Amino acid sequence: MGPTLPDISAMPSDHQHMMPWRADHVAAIGPVAPHAAPLIGRADLGGALPDLGLWDAWPIQNGDGSIFRLPDGSSLWMALAAPWFDDPDDRHAHARIHLLLRRASGWRALGPAMPDGFAPGSREWSGSAIMDDDGKALTLYFTAAGTRGEAQPTFGQRLFQARARLAERDGAPHLTDWRDLRESVVLDDSLYMDPLSGGGGIGTIKAFRDPGYFRDPVTGEAWLFFTGSRAGSASAFNGVIGAARRAEGSEDRWRIMPPLISADGLNNELERPHVIRHDGLYYLFWSTQAHVFNPAGPIGPTGLYGMVSDRLQDGWRPLNGTGLVIANPPEAPRQAYSWLVLPDLSVTSFVDDWGHGADHAGPRRFGGTFAPFVTLALDGTRAILKDAT
Repeated sequence: MGPTLPDISAMPSDHQHMMPWRADHVAAIGPVAPHAAPLIGRADLGGALPDLGLWDAWPIQNGDGSIFRLPDGSSLWMALAAPWFDDPDDRHAHARIHLLLRRASGWRALGPAMPDGFAPGSREWSGSAIMDDDGKALTLYFTAAGTRGEAQPTFGQRLFQARARLAERDGAPHLTDWRDLRESVVLDDSLYMDPLSGGGGIGTIKAFRDPGYFRDPVTGEAWLFFTGSRAGSASAFNGVIGAARRAEGSEDRWRIMPPLISADGLNNELERPHVIRHDGLYYLFWSTQAHVFNPAGPIGPTGLYGMVSDRLQDGWRPLNGTGLVIANPPEAPRQAYSWLVLPDLSVTSFVDDWGHGADHAGPRRFGGTFAPFVTLALDGTRAILKDAT
């Protein structure tokens, strides 16, 4: 069994303490080999979207977090996608959320999830999607980046949600009747830094993005976790994991909360945070990259990190004592990114700069497709990579 978590059940229900992810946690990581995902090769690069590269992906889920299944057992996924560019970083200025069908035989592209001109930004960035209990309609939580019609992409980020109905078109699933578009969580600049006040370079932009939905099975409360930047920080490396909780008695109103996890002084981006519940504990995961750590301190590998607690509001402890759960292999330290842990402990990510060692300085080899799924084993504060599929 893993180490026993402290008993914090007697703490007041309104108590909330921001857990620091500290330099000493990262300094204790050691060799990454025990956490390393399998090396990705050319045979792993089956394209999921014709003529487009994809990255951050998520399945349409039921309210309890399980994957929503169509009658034939297939699942629907969403992913950011864009045309191919000589510089893969250019894709972020053209990102759209696309819908995909996953069958045992492979992936089928179903086109953009939302119609042209519906979303309020100039780009659509990551989020999550939750199906209604009747399986007929869903809510998409997503990031609107920039503003519609802007001449040059800006780095403003807002958290939006919208509703759609699941239908069928030409023998394939389709999302239609998009409606109820609204800003779900409004930035509170006493808690979170406005992204427009930061720089615009890759790895340095500030964050208010990546809404990940979670319904607490114990209390029934709904939460959104998001990537943020700490307000009032003296450091350029001020990444936090933010949270919002649905107001009591409301299906629509979210109440923004103080950050749950802070990497202030250590790391600039704790991306795509999400929570699962396993064996009576809450596991909070995020992704980050080596190049967004503060160079003045310890630098962790690009990978999936996480903490565990027996309540959502506080009590978080780094998994494995360091936070590191999955790392890219030493032979290819940038091969994959944007891990998402599902309730069955399977983990998806995308192929990023694959097949290159740490010293490679030439053109990036962007994979732009799903990486092979892997599986975790969780035991208290211990998280290990189980196998690859």
